Amino acid sequence: MPPPPLASAPQPPQQPAPAKKSAGRNLQAAIGVGVGLGVVIVASLFIVKAVFVGVVAVAVLVGVWELTSRLAERKGIRVPLIPLAVGGVAMVVAGYLRGADGAWVAMALTCLAILVWRMTEPPHDYLKDVTAGVFATFYVPFLATFVVMMLAADDGPRRVLVFLLLTVISDTGAYAVGWRFGSHKLAPRISPGKTREGLLGAIAFAMVAGALLMQYVIDDGHWWQGLLLGLAAALSATLGDLGESMIKRDLDIKDMGTLLPGHGGIMDRLDSLLPTAPVVWLLLVAFVGKG
Repeated sequence: MPPPPLASAPQPPQQPAPAKKSAGRNLQAAIGVGVGLGVVIVASLFIVKAVFVGVVAVAVLVGVWELTSRLAERKGIRVPLIPLAVGGVAMVVAGYLRGADGAWVAMALTCLAILVWRMTEPPHDYLKDVTAGVFATFYVPFLATFVVMMLAADDGPRRVLVFLLLTVISDTGAYAVGWRFGSHKLAPRISPGKTREGLLGAIAFAMVAGALLMQYVIDDGHWWQGLLLGLAAALSATLGDLGESMIKRDLDIKDMGTLLPGHGGIMDRLDSLLPTAPVVWLLLVAFVGKG
């Protein structure tokens, strides 16, 4: 009689495959849109300065529309859009033609127009609406005026190019290092995806890029100035990203809009650019003058 078959040894339970890290967005679409925007911006920047001023004005218009639309949808805040939009464009033009003084005057007049325009409606929530309007005026068009003030210099296109590259390279460094090595959360209650390692990557990438750009792109610039410029740009870009994340968490939304596939809305691309503009403008003026 044949011996009974041996019982097969129990197989160890299979461990689930580790989940791959994901960027959370359509990466191909994001890259395609980013390259397309970069081509448009660089082309307008080096062809005619006035064309780039128009590009900034359009970005401001779309940005304030996205911001005020989300405020109305999620919080019931009715920011007067017409005076904000008209004043925003006026601020950009005034900043280019008259510098900081023109931008400040245009901002003051825009805030005044918002206060008066809102008076044509019932007084309920007046203070809330005009406060949000003043905030939106500062956050989008006023900060954007520093971009066109950089452009107004003799070497303006190169200054704006340095500003854009530093911000993009900072964001890229944060993403690349954070995705690969990130394990310590930077601000988990505001933006769970951001890590301390990503911040260090942003700083390192931006400082190297800043040193090269100041040495070889900006007249009379020096590499050590670029190190400081890159450090400041990385910090301001990170704070700007966190600031918009705070707004979106308060509004309980993921993106400010859907205009740009893989990116969200215009405001989702301006979040790190807007607060970095005055920082780069100020440091370039300190290092090499107004031009």
